[in-house]
Amino acid sequence: MSNVFPIRGVCRLADRGVIRASGADAASFLQSQLTNDVAGLVDATACLAGFCSAKGRLQASFVVWRPAADEFLLSCPREILAPTLKRLSMFVLRAKCKLSDASDELAVFALAGPAAAAMLDGTAVWQVRARGASTLIRVPDAAGVQRAWLVADAAAVADVPAAEAMSPEAWRWLEVESGVVTIEAATVDRFVPQMVNFELVGGVDFQKGCYPGQEVVARSQYRGTTKRRTLLFDCDVVPAAGQDVYASGTANEPAGTIANAAAHPLHDGGSALVEVRLAAIGDELRLGAPDGPLLTRRELPYPVPIDAAVAS
Repeated sequence: MSNVFPIRGVCRLADRGVIRASGADAASFLQSQLTNDVAGLVDATACLAGFCSAKGRLQASFVVWRPAADEFLLSCPREILAPTLKRLSMFVLRAKCKLSDASDELAVFALAGPAAAAMLDGTAVWQVRARGASTLIRVPDAAGVQRAWLVADAAAVADVPAAEAMSPEAWRWLEVESGVVTIEAATVDRFVPQMVNFELVGGVDFQKGCYPGQEVVARSQYRGTTKRRTLLFDCDVVPAAGQDVYASGTANEPAGTIANAAAHPLHDGGSALVEVRLAAIGDELRLGAPDGPLLTRRELPYPVPIDAAVAS
């Protein structure tokens, strides 16, 4: 089945929330907590970043941008925003940094296809442009479709372009196609960043210094201990985040976990980003049980270094 087709239009991402970090120490505080070099962001760039436990497991993943020198905005799924905000706040201590939930103030819209291309006008991935009172962020293309976020004041969304409506489900499928994993409630504390290819998509900076779990993440990188990766699969049913995946060679225990999944916009079934033990890649992979629906692997839009790990 072919997955290359035009998805286009605009939709509001009601499932995305926004955390605001403001104050004289906002940059240094976030730099000490997140996996990426957010202190190096300027007002024209955004980035991916993770928030890990002391054991290096991702508690949240963010899109981060910096509208002002002393202000950062971090977007993550609403379903994990409150516990993430609470946990981050525990580490503020005496830092001059105020953390707050800005989800009711800012609306996140998704643009795909011509609606995105017309506004981006050559803007590079993770570049930020002001559009009136709104902020345009180019996110990675998926399935040959240009994509962007437009973050607008929730009380005045006049800057949102008039375009055909796109379903949030279609956008979610594009997110899966992009190969960039988002941590959801079902996958909190499940993955070290490398397990979900986070360093391959620009979510980890190995030169930035310490943050919770940094030693574990660095060890996985430099000692070659990454034995699990995330790959792209299709299935005749729609998987769900957190579901187990089984391999024919190891039917007694799961070989992997669904990280993100979405229904296909045009036909039955869906696609999924699956975190899987690399030694099981050559086996037949099944969803939910050793005799569950078959998972069929497809190529991600970026290379994944799996050969050495499989050989070992």
